[in-house]
Amino acid sequence: MAADPPASGPASAGRSGGAPGRRVRVVLADASRAPRTGHTRIELEEQSPVGEALVRGLVRAQLAVAMRLAGVVAVGLGGLPLVFALAPKLGQFRLFGITLPWLLLAVVAYPFLFLVGAAYVYLAERNEQEFTDLVQRHE
Repeated sequence: MAADPPASGPASAGRSGGAPGRRVRVVLADASRAPRTGHTRIELEEQSPVGEALVRGLVRAQLAVAMRLAGVVAVGLGGLPLVFALAPKLGQFRLFGITLPWLLLAVVAYPFLFLVGAAYVYLAERNEQEFTDLVQRHE
């Protein structure tokens, strides 16, 4: 009786007792489903209606952040005169020999403005990162 020739191919590669067959490349991605490279970026560069809509959305998001934080500053610093007008005794309170209004405007205002500025930078960068992720995701 003659022995069967050793099988070759991917099914025999994992069998024991024989020489492994040649490797076979398995491709899972369909060529028709290959991502289009740079399509969204081209939309932005050519300023097409889609690209304009994407940029307009980013600008609106940045403007919304700026307006919200401007409101925080307006209420935080602009509301101080109203508070001291409604409560004159509070305006006469002294801490370390300095009246409270001067202390708030000369000392506390700067860290407050720094924190609002840092919050703006963080939120603006987050918006830009989300925009970049959106553009790169669709490429």
